[in-house]
Amino acid sequence: MQPENLQPHQDLTERAVELDESYTSPLSTRRAYGHALVEMYPAHKHMVVLDAETSNSTYADAFMRAHPDRFFEMFIAEQNMVGVALGMALCGKLPYISTFAAFLSRASDQLRQAQYSGAHINVAGSHAGVSIGEDGASQMGLEDIAMFRTFLNSTVLYPADHVAAEKLTKEMAHVQGIAYIRTTRGNTETLYSPHDVFPIGGSKVLRHSKNDVATIIAAGITLYEALQAYEDLLGEDILVRVIDVYSVKPLDTETLHKAAQETGTIITVEDHYEAGGIGEAVAAALANTNAKIHSLAVRKLPRSGKPHELLEYEDISATAIIAKVKETIYGRK
Repeated sequence: MQPENLQPHQDLTERAVELDESYTSPLSTRRAYGHALVEMYPAHKHMVVLDAETSNSTYADAFMRAHPDRFFEMFIAEQNMVGVALGMALCGKLPYISTFAAFLSRASDQLRQAQYSGAHINVAGSHAGVSIGEDGASQMGLEDIAMFRTFLNSTVLYPADHVAAEKLTKEMAHVQGIAYIRTTRGNTETLYSPHDVFPIGGSKVLRHSKNDVATIIAAGITLYEALQAYEDLLGEDILVRVIDVYSVKPLDTETLHKAAQETGTIITVEDHYEAGGIGEAVAAALANTNAKIHSLAVRKLPRSGKPHELLEYEDISATAIIAKVKETIYGRK
């Protein structure tokens, strides 16, 4: 028996349609997640969607409106949500569960136990990183990549724009084990076309030349900072490579090794704590190379502020990237 639907009434079908009609407009990756759930259902009739009373923020409410008999409101009980999803998965369902990335740490034990059952559970964590802005540190998911990377045979995805987010949400249906997609609160500019593909384990090289002096590796919100840094450095005749590692686990090690060999310097930048994050994943993948690897990550206790202010504060902005590039090539800060 499903609980009574206590969500406020909204025209959620219209919200989904708007996304489809605005494919080139700035949109949030969390919104694309909800849109993808609705779009993929006809091909996955065994889908179920669960949310921990955050569906109007994760955009899982788009699916709730379209398929109310396949949506389960789990309220503020993240541990129970994972347990229910595990049972559904073992009964042949395809569960997608969602809440704020910060709140998923409450369910770490249930997720850990779920891996031993061999269940396929797809998890979406929204409002990730300091880029959520004014809500403050308690709401910022900054440990989520580390947590999900530790699970055996897990998949960890971090799309930058809504095109990648929608396609990766759909790709999650075809993996095994626990799959995690990290979504961003704010709208982001469109980087990719509807024809681009995003295989699990892949990456996108967005800027490159034969004369690159360093490679900037980013995902999600910091990819935009990397691209801005590229433009500013280009104005000073400094060429760098920019790679979108949308698939954090598994990583595209072939592309990373090529970049390490050709540029010699790797700079990772992420809106996540250093421990267990993208920087450590890349460093492990390139451990047998001679590349110099530098990590820009969240290292200070986050504050409340505007997203751009917090990216600057944590030294994961375009300004910080430029400073690190110049430090590596000129040998001084």
